[in-house]
Amino acid sequence: MATQVRCQMEKVIVGQRDALDQLFLVLLVGGHALVEGVPGLAKTLAVKVLAQIFRLKFQRVQCTPDLMPADILGANVFNLSSSSFTLHRGPIFTDLLLVDEINRTPPRTQSALLEAMEERQVTIDGTAHDLSRFFTVFSTQNPVEFEGTYPLPEAQLDRFLVKIRIAYPAADHEAQILQNVQNGFDARELQKIQFEAASGEMLLTARAEAAAVKVEPALFNYIVSIAARTRNWPAVSLGASPRAAVNLMLFAKGVAAAEGRNYLIPDDIKSAALPILRHRMILKPEADLEGITADQVVREVIKAVEVPR
Repeated sequence: MATQVRCQMEKVIVGQRDALDQLFLVLLVGGHALVEGVPGLAKTLAVKVLAQIFRLKFQRVQCTPDLMPADILGANVFNLSSSSFTLHRGPIFTDLLLVDEINRTPPRTQSALLEAMEERQVTIDGTAHDLSRFFTVFSTQNPVEFEGTYPLPEAQLDRFLVKIRIAYPAADHEAQILQNVQNGFDARELQKIQFEAASGEMLLTARAEAAAVKVEPALFNYIVSIAARTRNWPAVSLGASPRAAVNLMLFAKGVAAAEGRNYLIPDDIKSAALPILRHRMILKPEADLEGITADQVVREVIKAVEVPR
């Protein structure tokens, strides 16, 4: 299925193959993704295409500094004709929720997503409301040094399964984008593109296959060693949590399933390590001053931990 989905996405998105694969794996594993990149790199478009392929409901929230929690969750509204309150559902009641430029909204509104992301439910006026079994948050953010951004709190960052970085396309890919537009492509008219039919049931079957991937005991220890090494790394002040180790295993199982295997190998874990761990570590101030990045630390940790035989 992974190859099929990538081919469908490439009908619209040019290049960015690693990012497209990771977006699909997030949906396969049932997590949430933080997608980082400068404006104009088709982050929003990629999620729209994913929703089209699987025929899932899609909602988008454009984050602004004055966005309130009720704008996302919804609220109980008094109905004068019936003299009762009825729930006006917010955009969070969907399958795929795109939270665009999440770090432009204040921390209070960012925190409103925590319960939904962890429990797949929201509580409004003391009443819990279940969300879709396909509920997935794809949050885009601009690099934090951009004007008007708020850093995400550590608790919320840890709720994101992965952090996907999207870079500028290669020159030949960018030329292909121009040619596609010249030939009539319009991102606002995705309904005109013929995607091969997929369904939520197919996705559920794929999720079951990913969950059934076998993991040898030695690989449990390998994953734990990687997470523990980040906590003791000289440049790191806060390392990966136990939740990070769990997510590393789950995402690596998704990688294995996408490759058509029902067993995990160390290379799956290595492939999953960067998107899983890069946002879960806080570097020491002196490391930041030296220009050390979280990606560099993850790569060094992977090299330092012995691979099981």
